[in-house]
Amino acid sequence: MCDIYASTDPLLYQSVARSVRIGGVVTSIKVERRFWQILETIAAEGGLSLAQFLTQLHDEVIERRGEIGNFASLLRVVCVTHLGLRLNP
Repeated sequence: MCDIYASTDPLLYQSVARSVRIGGVVTSIKVERRFWQILETIAAEGGLSLAQFLTQLHDEVIERRGEIGNFASLLRVVCVTHLGLRLNP
């Protein structure tokens, strides 16, 4: 059962830090390579660059909640949510 998961390419779960500009501020975000791929897909499906998507997401969360505790964790959950919506539209 776990073979499909156990055979995952280690490059996909390698953590990758990227510098991005969000709201005019440059910050570094570190998530696994596979999450970056999913985030790029989400952005492209919305007609946005990755930086535009991250900025829009950041701004909307700030508007709703006033703060973001852990943006990298939020991005991982966004990816899982995106994949879940594809399975159960």
